[in-house]
Amino acid sequence: MYNIIGIDVSKDWLDACCLSTTEHRQFANDGRGLRALRQWIATNRASLVVFEASGIYHRRLEDSLSTATIPYAKVNPRQARRFAEATGKIAKTDRVDARILARMGAVLELEAQTPKAEYLNALREMATARRGLIKDRVTVKTRMQTTTQTLLKRQLRERLTQVEKHLEQIDKAITELICHDDQLAAKFEILTVNLRGRPSKLVLAPML
Repeated sequence: MYNIIGIDVSKDWLDACCLSTTEHRQFANDGRGLRALRQWIATNRASLVVFEASGIYHRRLEDSLSTATIPYAKVNPRQARRFAEATGKIAKTDRVDARILARMGAVLELEAQTPKAEYLNALREMATARRGLIKDRVTVKTRMQTTTQTLLKRQLRERLTQVEKHLEQIDKAITELICHDDQLAAKFEILTVNLRGRPSKLVLAPML
């Protein structure tokens, strides 16, 4: 790793630090700011960008880096804090900043992730649809237990069959998307779980 940039992500701002030059820059966490950030990263010829997984706030940055095929490492916030405390760079109540993230990337020689943005976006949409279908299935099964009318029972059974079919189709589509990318396939190994002996279900984490 020759030049690493750390980025501290918040709702409105992206605070960046270039490790080799110690230059700090701040960019808005929006389309224009991300374009300026990508140009700055290219100017500094960064070999890696390091940032914390911060729920919804980091996703726009991740998609932007992926689209531009800029290598990045997305780290767990607790791991970043432990690194900072272990190196004596911050106290327990201090915030992990961009400089510390850049240093973490260099010291730990973090590996780059470059999943394709279109696959991530598709997976997120599929995950949202899947969660909706799971809720629908629970609702239908609950109503089936209380409904007494024959017509309504038949309609609920038909709806349940439809939901199960759609879930099967979505799981198949998710698997196909994952197979297109080695790094996503690696994530799949982590996100696939077996619950109480039931067939494995895809659990798509919010970090996607």
